[in-house]
Amino acid sequence: MTTLLHVTASPRDDRSHSRRGGRLVVAQLGEAVGGLRVIERDLAATPLPHPDAGFVEASLMPDADRTAAHRAELALSETLIRELEAADAVLISTPVHNYTVPSALKAWIDLVVRPERTFRRTPMGKVGMLADRSVLVVSASGGNFDGAHAQTDFLMPYLRYVFATVGIHQVEGIRLQNTARGADSVAQAFERFRQELAARMLLVPLVA
Repeated sequence: MTTLLHVTASPRDDRSHSRRGGRLVVAQLGEAVGGLRVIERDLAATPLPHPDAGFVEASLMPDADRTAAHRAELALSETLIRELEAADAVLISTPVHNYTVPSALKAWIDLVVRPERTFRRTPMGKVGMLADRSVLVVSASGGNFDGAHAQTDFLMPYLRYVFATVGIHQVEGIRLQNTARGADSVAQAFERFRQELAARMLLVPLVA
């Protein structure tokens, strides 16, 4: 059985363009890949806590020194990391908030990117400890990142760097752009999205 981890970050439920785009990807994968199992991690339906002092203390100490209380602080992080480890591929559906990831997705990242658990600290820098796999990012933005008056893209470079830190280097993205410019603009964005998805189907070769 093939497993896909689908992380959704938009707080807008069915009004969310990134969620709609993510559902299109999952549907197309389900048709292309037999026996697809999807782990849904909805960061709006079940918000994650941002790291607090207890989590930071527990995450930074050697595993042999951790007490039961420290391990309790790390329990949610362990659950999220195991979901990622169990996945053959990852789909992230997210809006672009103020040029980068929304805080809900940042909380997921902060709980997953952990020293000596998902990356190792060495004199030469951080070395990822997870097996490489494919990640597809479906992002929706009110503005555009291409052409005239384009915004600077901080989201994809950041996510590529973050995933590379834990050992995951196959990170690609498909954008839904100009979604704040009326119904016609949204329709055009989804038409381009469908065309690009059909042409690329980035996850299929890696989960099939």
